[in-house]
Amino acid sequence: MCEAQQTARYIKRHAEQALARMSKSFGAVLVTGARQTGKTTLLRQGNFTDQTYRYVSLDDPIKLQAALNSGGEFFLENKPPVIIDEIQYAPPLFSYIKMIIDDEQTPGAFLLSGSQQFHLMKNVGESLAGRLAVLSLCGLSQREIKGVNFYEPFLPEAGYYEGRRKKNTNLDYDEIWRIIHRGSMPRLYRDKEIDWEDFWNSFTRTYLERDVRDLAQVGNEQRFLAFMTSVAARTGAMLNLSSIAQETGISVPTVERWLSILVASNLIFLLRPFHVNVSKRMVHTPKLYFLDTGLAAWLTQWPSAEVLRNGHMGGAFFETFVIIEILKSYANQGREAPLYYYRDRDGREIDLLIWQKGKLYPIEIKKHANPGIDDIKHFSALASIANIERGSGGVICMYKELASLTAMDKIIPLSWL
Repeated sequence: MCEAQQTARYIKRHAEQALARMSKSFGAVLVTGARQTGKTTLLRQGNFTDQTYRYVSLDDPIKLQAALNSGGEFFLENKPPVIIDEIQYAPPLFSYIKMIIDDEQTPGAFLLSGSQQFHLMKNVGESLAGRLAVLSLCGLSQREIKGVNFYEPFLPEAGYYEGRRKKNTNLDYDEIWRIIHRGSMPRLYRDKEIDWEDFWNSFTRTYLERDVRDLAQVGNEQRFLAFMTSVAARTGAMLNLSSIAQETGISVPTVERWLSILVASNLIFLLRPFHVNVSKRMVHTPKLYFLDTGLAAWLTQWPSAEVLRNGHMGGAFFETFVIIEILKSYANQGREAPLYYYRDRDGREIDLLIWQKGKLYPIEIKKHANPGIDDIKHFSALASIANIERGSGGVICMYKELASLTAMDKIIPLSWL
């Protein structure tokens, strides 16, 4: 495929703005994310800089050998500004990058990409602290799929609604479920003819053969696949290590270790419960969400959007999709997503809390299209949290228009995310 064809098929990524901002302030920017999320395409095709970058892929065994054997000579041949793809394969390069950044003091000299956060972040922390910005790239958001040029992170308040109304694009019911079932990887939307099952089968095989072997030296890849399937069947649920261990026949410590691999591979997101004491947020049971509903649907063998929508996991997949869409709205701006959920001893639960501007914004997520006051009855529980102000909230659902439930809370159409 020629360069012009590649550019024509590039789907504009909202992360371009964050990448441009970071490359003006740091000597290096590292783009992380799962395989196939479009890291390389973003760096090579994105319209975020007026610089011309060399491109080097460490998937090339000759380039990799040069990087491992002689970093100094490698950078004589590949002078910055340079894009280095799959940087995690050559940890020795980080010390050379540090020296070049310190000597030349040039912003945006290095654009790096990689998909294995365990190795990446360890080396970044040791070598490039303060010199490098990290941008986490997810799959396509519904805004990107529909070509909506609205970039604000989701927040259920008047200013957000005003801006989103001007850039709103309606999604009909069937299209939403097609996106949920198909998933969010860019290739699935650049190449509409690609078979859904073939794509995810190839994705999973590559992930098991390369990332899992490298990260964990897992001897039985089929057992790891069974573990992934068990986790996918629990998307949207509270994490229960013992249940997964019992179902898959592996030990609880192994479940913990393998879960950390899925997190490091950017395949799952753990939503922590909110607690006033920040340290305690990390020790209470999180909820688990697959970052791509298409992969989760393939693993759990939902053959079509219609079957998934009407099946027993339809609600869990809808909730997963909403949570991840909101997460993407923050990640695409290079921001940490301030997302939590609420659950107390009385069993009151709120699907999502957004912690912004010193306030907690509560959100309920419902698959149906006729929400009512009863859906937000647990919002009152936030009044019991001392010294915390409750912000406006609402119910995200399939209703087509923004409408008021109370003076503070709205019915929020999914297409407004």
